[in-house]
Amino acid sequence: MAGGDSVGDDAAPGFMAGFWRLVGQYFRGEERRRAWWLTAGVLGLTLLQIGVQVRFNIWNRDFFNALESRDRDAFFGQLWLFMALTIGSMVTAVFQLYMRQMLQLHWREWLVKRLQHRWLEGGRHYRINFLPDAADNPDQRISENTRWATAIAVDMAVGLVSSVLMLVSFVGILWTLSGPLHVALGGSEFEIPGYMVFAALLYAGVGSALTWFIGRPMVAANIRRNEAESDHRFALVRLRESSEGIALIGGEADEERGLMRAFGQVAQSMLDLMRSERRLMWLTSAYGMLLTVFPVLVASPRYFAGAITLGVLMQISSAFGQVTTSLNWFVDNFPRLADWRSHVARVVELEETLDGADVSESDTVIEIEEGPGEDGREVLAFRDLQIAQSDGALVIEEANAEIAPGEKVLILGESGSGKSTLFRAIAGLWPWGSGTIRIPRRATMMFMPQRPYLPLGTLHAALAYPASAEEFPAEAVQAALERCGLEGLVPRLEEEERWDRILSLGEQQRLAFARLLLHRPGWVFMDEATAALDEANQDSMMRLFGEELAGCALVSIGHRPGLDAYHDRTLKLVPGAEGARLGRRRPQRQRRQRNPIRRLFRRKAAQRGEAD
Repeated sequence: MAGGDSVGDDAAPGFMAGFWRLVGQYFRGEERRRAWWLTAGVLGLTLLQIGVQVRFNIWNRDFFNALESRDRDAFFGQLWLFMALTIGSMVTAVFQLYMRQMLQLHWREWLVKRLQHRWLEGGRHYRINFLPDAADNPDQRISENTRWATAIAVDMAVGLVSSVLMLVSFVGILWTLSGPLHVALGGSEFEIPGYMVFAALLYAGVGSALTWFIGRPMVAANIRRNEAESDHRFALVRLRESSEGIALIGGEADEERGLMRAFGQVAQSMLDLMRSERRLMWLTSAYGMLLTVFPVLVASPRYFAGAITLGVLMQISSAFGQVTTSLNWFVDNFPRLADWRSHVARVVELEETLDGADVSESDTVIEIEEGPGEDGREVLAFRDLQIAQSDGALVIEEANAEIAPGEKVLILGESGSGKSTLFRAIAGLWPWGSGTIRIPRRATMMFMPQRPYLPLGTLHAALAYPASAEEFPAEAVQAALERCGLEGLVPRLEEEERWDRILSLGEQQRLAFARLLLHRPGWVFMDEATAALDEANQDSMMRLFGEELAGCALVSIGHRPGLDAYHDRTLKLVPGAEGARLGRRRPQRQRRQRNPIRRLFRRKAAQRGEAD
């Protein structure tokens, strides 16, 4: 699992550096104005809330003094003041919550958009699959981990600032009210000024130290839980997307065993986390109960000595509670802090993976030259091209070739010789290697994989992809479907379905050819794009390049019989000890003239197809 140990104690500096980078990019980036306004609003309302709490502390003293002196008018006056303070506290709390929620939402929105853009830009979502130690499950990191990384960060930041301000506001009150404590020890006497402050520091310090010692394993437990949850979710999504193949082969029992193993990891990680939480609960439960009596117990000697009134005793108890609560921020938030750290670590790891993809791009020596060459022509050319795996192993040792506009070229080679990898390099998705690839303008290129991509939405949108459906009128779409033998789909153009599941692979491949008729690119790159078609449908689709798309250049990968009849020449990847070499072969039409038996066989096969 990528990053499993990367957020341990030994990586804390790196973790914090990654987190502060995310914070800095948000507060210094293009969204900084709104970010700072929201932050200022949260801080201003936090200060107002603390002011209300300070006034409540003074009210505590006056209310209990009124009770002690049996002053009826003062008692009811303090009740009216309590109502006013309560309303003020409610209004302030609601508006502070609103501002905090808006800051959380806006920060998450910025982070999700940033990660989504970086993930999709330039095919990084594809390339990172080949990077060593790449962050796993980027979809879960973007959708879920960003949510908790930002939400908990804002909550804890507001809580920490509030605790610091509360400490500053109440420590002076506690120091003044508690007064000196006279201590007689071994015949000598001395005073401890503001002794309740020192008692609060001691109480909070002991609690924080015990919390850190007992709850420390929770950080690693939260990380393991997040990773296990992510793996289980991925297994479920993979099962859903591959449900047809699993059902056809009868693999449900094996899939269930795999899912049970994945959830077993979730359950085990949850048990470890719950065990840590139970150990911590022993401490926090006792710690919270002691807080109700500890300040009264420590301040009681001065009360029994008549140095302070009951109201002052209650005010001291309230101030002690506020001071210790502020000092106990770490104790109260440790479980949440451990959970937050695991979410942030996964977001930071995704950022580092995307940065690693950028480093790979900058380090590669494959040069992509786009557009017309010095002679003004747009060609596809390989010059001293070598293509390697991400680990440096050569796939294609040497390739030197040129394909002119309008040419139809078939690339052959054994399975694993690097044909599809060559297409990926042409598309700019495979940066590992050396040499130069001259390509036409990308806007004139269209790639056709064996399984076409059909986005969610209407059939009209799937045909227009990646353009907008509005760019192609219904009449043009209908004509393209009819030309490709899909006239039965015309009435369903505006239906929203999972077309990749409803249509057979052969129908999807013909749909891809209908998409070609709409976009009319200048260059088409086909990778086994007719593998699911019968011979008659393959011939019908390939005739497009001699009729409607006659001026289009075609570069194909395919093994189906009869494909060479639709190409001008053939290039073959010949495997070697250090990778495949790209060599030329004689035009297929010339070879057919020298093989009359083969020509006769194909003519009879074509006649049978027409009869069918």
